[in-house]
Amino acid sequence: MPHAFDEMSSADGSVRPAYETLQRWLASVPQEVLDHRRKEAEFIFRRIGITFAVYGEQNSQERLIPFDMVPRIITKDEWATLSKGLEQRVKALNMYIRDVYTKREVLKAGVVPENLVYQNPAFRPEMNGQRVPHDLYVHIAGIDIVRTDPDTFYVLEDNARTPSGVSYMLENREIMLRLFPELFSLHKVAPVDKYGDDLLATLRSLAPHGGHEPNVAILTPGIYNSAYYEHSFLADKLGVDLVEGRDLFVKDAVVYMRTTEGPKRVDVIYRRLDDDFLDPLMFRRDSQLGVPGLMSAYHAGNVTLTNAVGTGVADDKAVYSYMPDIIRFYLGEEPLLPNVPTWRCREPDHLKYVLEHLPELVVKEVHGSGGYGMLVGPASDKAQIEKFRAKLVADPANFIAQPTLALSTCPTMVEKGVAPRHVDLRPFILSGSDKVRIVPGGLTRVAMKEGSLVVNSSQGGGTKDTWVLDA
Repeated sequence: MPHAFDEMSSADGSVRPAYETLQRWLASVPQEVLDHRRKEAEFIFRRIGITFAVYGEQNSQERLIPFDMVPRIITKDEWATLSKGLEQRVKALNMYIRDVYTKREVLKAGVVPENLVYQNPAFRPEMNGQRVPHDLYVHIAGIDIVRTDPDTFYVLEDNARTPSGVSYMLENREIMLRLFPELFSLHKVAPVDKYGDDLLATLRSLAPHGGHEPNVAILTPGIYNSAYYEHSFLADKLGVDLVEGRDLFVKDAVVYMRTTEGPKRVDVIYRRLDDDFLDPLMFRRDSQLGVPGLMSAYHAGNVTLTNAVGTGVADDKAVYSYMPDIIRFYLGEEPLLPNVPTWRCREPDHLKYVLEHLPELVVKEVHGSGGYGMLVGPASDKAQIEKFRAKLVADPANFIAQPTLALSTCPTMVEKGVAPRHVDLRPFILSGSDKVRIVPGGLTRVAMKEGSLVVNSSQGGGTKDTWVLDA
């Protein structure tokens, strides 16, 4: 496996400037003090209920996502580069989705293969020719970023449906401010607490009609959803109603919420519900989670759904591999944030290379998530590789492959002190009708297990606070 870039320490052992103050602080604080504060952080997280569930596990129960107390530090200049690239990418994603459901110029030009769109299970023919408010589809994006050297950030994945994790970003900062005020006093850290205000301003800007204060609601599948804590957290943060499908109804192509004071019109729905379950009259008839007639109100232009229906056509791992060409096609610009090199197993020559180099590669399902359904070649034995080879040969279009990246490492609190662990970053990009908003930082996910490259919480990964230095 390639040598990982250490974000804190240079190859000669010297500490990089951004981390010098943190390193001195860590050296000055007794280990027992850090251990005590770690236990205190765990107690606080349990008390306020920040847990998640893993679907498909027998005897599944709510888990606490490990929280690491050592912040990840990004310089002001690094963030400036990142934020420009993120804005460019999300702009291209919006243009691509709009085109796919309208003129399809990108398909006519041969930039993206037609079957990658029409055979995509996330493609929604019900959206063909339908205008959405303000021609925006991806209002809330979570773009996963990795780093392998001092100079380059790579996009690993685009999350354009219902990206999660922002509640952890905000709660991590709250915990750090509470437990380590002295460390904050030594740094000038850009705040993230305005995310709630930014999100509410974005959602209100997307309302389909003017003339009155837009009414925003967050639609949740309910308390048994693995991300329910985040749904509840965001509703409280924004000061809006958290609703389930049974709380809403449609009359004359307008959505209303049932309240003790009578029906109340809803203009914008931040839905944390998959397309399939939104409207039993158009999608899954057995859905008890959605709102009958919701799509009629949507098509009539009387409600904004955030994110738009059908955005999944842009965020699978096969489409991801075309994003550099998509950016060039729509914007006439070179991508500011490069992709990780990717082999599309649907293409015979790519498949041949992947099959010949399986022990060296990471192979992922096109529609996979959460770290499931993937092969990490260097960490797998021969039996695992051969079993995966058979799956790959049987259905090559379902997989892409990438080199085994040595994700950058950050100092992390482990049982025996502080040690490097691999990390990624999920910034959140808000696209409103007025402007794009990005709070400095995002959710840093960390592989808590030594040597592991899998940062997903469902696979034992944790999270840490991300500090963008303001100076």
